[in-house]
Amino acid sequence: MEERLQLQRTFKPANIWAIALGSIIGFGCFILPGDWLRDSGPLGAAIGLALGAVIMLFIGKSYGFMVRSFPVAGGEFAYSYQGFGRNHAFVCGWMLTLGYLCIVPLNATALPILAKFVTPGLFTKGFLYSIADWKVYIGEVALASGAIVLFGYLNYRGAQVVGSLQLLMVILLVCAVILLGGGTSLKSDVAISNIQPLFAPGKSPIVSILAVLAIAPWAFVGFDTIPQAAEEFNFPPSKALKLIMLAIFFGAVMYVTVIIATAAVFPWQELIAGKPVWATGAAMKGCMGNFGLAILMVGVTMAICTGINGFYLATTRLLFGMARAKILPVWFCKLHPVHKTPSNAVIFTAAAALSAPWFGRQVILWIVEMSATGTAVGYGYTCLAAWFLSKSLSKEATRFTHLLAALFSVGFLVLLCVPGLPTVMKVQSWIAFGVWITLGVTFYLMQGKEYRAIPKQQLDHLILDAPAKKE
Repeated sequence: MEERLQLQRTFKPANIWAIALGSIIGFGCFILPGDWLRDSGPLGAAIGLALGAVIMLFIGKSYGFMVRSFPVAGGEFAYSYQGFGRNHAFVCGWMLTLGYLCIVPLNATALPILAKFVTPGLFTKGFLYSIADWKVYIGEVALASGAIVLFGYLNYRGAQVVGSLQLLMVILLVCAVILLGGGTSLKSDVAISNIQPLFAPGKSPIVSILAVLAIAPWAFVGFDTIPQAAEEFNFPPSKALKLIMLAIFFGAVMYVTVIIATAAVFPWQELIAGKPVWATGAAMKGCMGNFGLAILMVGVTMAICTGINGFYLATTRLLFGMARAKILPVWFCKLHPVHKTPSNAVIFTAAAALSAPWFGRQVILWIVEMSATGTAVGYGYTCLAAWFLSKSLSKEATRFTHLLAALFSVGFLVLLCVPGLPTVMKVQSWIAFGVWITLGVTFYLMQGKEYRAIPKQQLDHLILDAPAKKE
C-alpha cells in the first residue's frame, strides 16, 4: 500500500473554535447592520439571523458526525467520496476550492475599505483603472496584498503559529463586541424606544425576517473550516461537534449584539434616513465618541484578519487532501521539511489571492456570490453522506436530522439559482459559474486519468484513512 502523507497533530480545541468563529465573523458583521436594519428592522434582522443560526446548527450536527467518523484533511471532499464515490468527490472538491480560495482576497480587499473610513485618502494613491465602476488604486492593492503575503507567510511557518494567532485575534474580536454592546447599553440616551419600529416599515414581520434569513446561511460560513483541520486535531475528533455548535452560537450572539447596538443609539430610522457611509461607525462614534470608534476599528480589523487566516487554512488543507488523492498534482501535497505545513498549497493560495485585488472588489464580489454555490454543495454532500452513513444506527431521530440538514442545503441552492428570488445570482456571477464549471470538466477529462484509475482500496486509504484516534 502506498505511503500516505500525514499532517501533524497541532491544534487544541481552543484553536479550532477560534478558527471557526473567526471565519464566521467577518467584515459584514460590522458593515452590514445598516442594510439589515433598512430591510428588516432591528427585531426582524435579529430573528432572521437567529433562525439562520438554528438552521446551521442542524447542518453543523452532520458535520460533527462526519468529522468524528473521518478526521482527515479535505473535509467535504472526503465525505462526498465516502458517500457517493470519486466522481462526486471531485465535483464537491472543485466547487469548494473556488469558494474557499476567493474568500481570502475578499477579506483582504476589505482592509482598503476600512482604511477609507479611518484614513481617507491615504491608500487611494496611484489610480490605475476602473473595472465594473470600481476604481483600482495601487495603494489599495498594496495594502490588500500585504495582508495576503503576511498571513501566507504565517501559514507557511506552521499550524501552531496559525492557531495561536487566531485565538489571540478572536479574543480581541469578542472583547470588542462585548465593549460595544456593553458601552451602548450604559449610555443614558440609549433607549428601547430607539429600536421602534421593530420591523421594517411597510413590510410584514414575516417578510422582514425572511429578508435577512435568506442571507443568513452565508453569514455563518466558516464553521466548515473545522473539518478541513480535523487531521491536525490534538484531541479526540468527537469534540468537533461541540466546537462547531459553540462557534455558530457565539457567531449568532455577536451578529445580534452589533445589530441591536447599532439600532439603539439613535432612533434607527433617523440613522438610516441620514444615509451614513457606515451606520455602525456613525452610531458608535455618536454614542462613545472616538473611543467607541477605536473599539469598532479593533473589532473590524480582527474580523478581517481572522477571516483571511481561517480560510488560508481551509483552502490549503482542501488542496492537500485532493492532491493526496491524486486528483490534483502531487505538488500540492508536499510538506515542508521543517514546518510540516502543506507549503506548496500555501504558496499557490497566496499567488492566486494576490491576483484578485488587481481586478477590483466588485469583480471579487461577483465571484464570491457564485462560489457560494460551492459552499451549499459542500453542505449538501456532507449532510447526505451523514444520512447514508448513519443507516446502521438505530437512532431514527439522528438520521432525520441529517436528512433535514440536507434539505436545508438544497434550499440554499434554490435561493441562489432560481430566477425571480431576491437572492438569485447576478448575470456576471452566472458567467463566472459557467466558466468555472467548464474548467472543471476540462480538467477532469484531461488530468483526472490517474485519479480515475486508482483502485478503490488504495483510494480509500489515501482519502479516508486516519491515524489512530486520540482518546
